[in-house]
Order: sequence, then C-alpha cells, then structure tokens
Amino acid sequence: MKKSDIHFSVELDNQNIPDKIFWEATDNPNEGINDTRAIAIAVWDHYHKGTLKIDLWTKDMEVFDMKRFYIEIMSGIADTLLTATSDKKMADAIEGLCQNLSKNLDEEMKAAQ
Repeated sequence: MKKSDIHFSVELDNQNIPDKIFWEATDNPNEGINDTRAIAIAVWDHYHKGTLKIDLWTKDMEVFDMKRFYIEIMSGIADTLLTATSDKKMADAIEGLCQNLSKNLDEEMKAAQ
C-alpha cells in the first residue's frame, strides 16, 4: 500500500501568534518545504459525528487575501460535495454564494483603492 505524508510546521512569535507556516507533502510536485500565510484543515470525527478544524494564519496575511482564501475554500467544497454526493442543488447553492461573495469582495477592493 502506498503511503503519503503531509507535514505542517508553524513558527510562533512571543505571544504564540503564527509568524511563519511551512508545509511539505510527499506527493507535492514542488519539491521541498513551501511557506504559506494560511492553512485550513478539517477532519471528520466519525466517533462524535462532527468536524474538527484547525485554522491558522500569519500576521502578514492580508485581509483581502484571507477573504479570497475562504471564498475559494467554499468553492472547492462545492466541487467536492458534488463529486462525493451528487447533490447538485446543494453544490450550486454554495457556488452561488461564492460568486456573490466574490463580487462583493471585488467591489470592496475597488472601494479601498
């Protein structure tokens, strides 16, 4: 059986706020450790029928980038939901929300310039 590993390393400042986040994966086409400004990990706890989450971001993560990050996560969730459950109605509802949020974010970014 093939095994694949994913590792995250987080450097914290004196107040335990993430300063740098690094990740590496055995199946990553880009060799070596990569840095990132945010991660969002969700794990299904089948014993308690609930989701366990880890959301981390560094001090230098821009607010607009953070909003875009979560819009893209939700869009990916819509794709995965459709693939896993064939529930097009639910996937379309999530994707519609993402399109609306993207439009609002674009308007917000233009107003901030």
